Amino acid sequence: MPVRKPKVVVTRKLPDPVETRMRELFDTELNLDDRPLDGARLASAVGRADVLVPTITDRIDAAVIAKAGEQLKMIANFGAGVDHIDVAAATERGLIVTNTPGVLTDDTADLTMGLIMAVARRVVEGSEVIQHGEFHGWSPTWMLGRRIGGKRLGIVGMGRIGQHRPRRDYRRRVISGHAGEGRAGRRGT
Repeated sequence: MPVRKPKVVVTRKLPDPVETRMRELFDTELNLDDRPLDGARLASAVGRADVLVPTITDRIDAAVIAKAGEQLKMIANFGAGVDHIDVAAATERGLIVTNTPGVLTDDTADLTMGLIMAVARRVVEGSEVIQHGEFHGWSPTWMLGRRIGGKRLGIVGMGRIGQHRPRRDYRRRVISGHAGEGRAGRRGT
């Protein structure tokens, strides 16, 4: 008699490699149209799942958890937080609630640097000028912005992401090259 694979219900579209691996390991039900599930669909999902894989768009409150079947053992959140899950109600039902802490640290730190660059170099403002047909040619001081090289970066809040940003900026190696050097490139720091 074949062993039954756990039924995993995924509430939103996840990256293809994740969904592929889940289908290999579990009896996986995917949300192919990638629309948030309403309360009725979430209640139905917890009624048939062994594991529910929600995201931050899913409100897993006490009413949804009350609809869980006896087979539901885990709510495995695809995301860093659990603010959208009634953890107390889940714990009372004997459910394990997991998340993925730290998974977005690099991405959030990268976005922070992108925002700093965009503000300093007036990227959004320049894009709007172009999109509105208001660009009338280059000028030496137009949209000059500010350099960030050699500046101090003040970080308010030295949590996980605040501590990660400086480590990413100042400990990476840079590889550069110039076509006129006569070789493929040279290493620098």
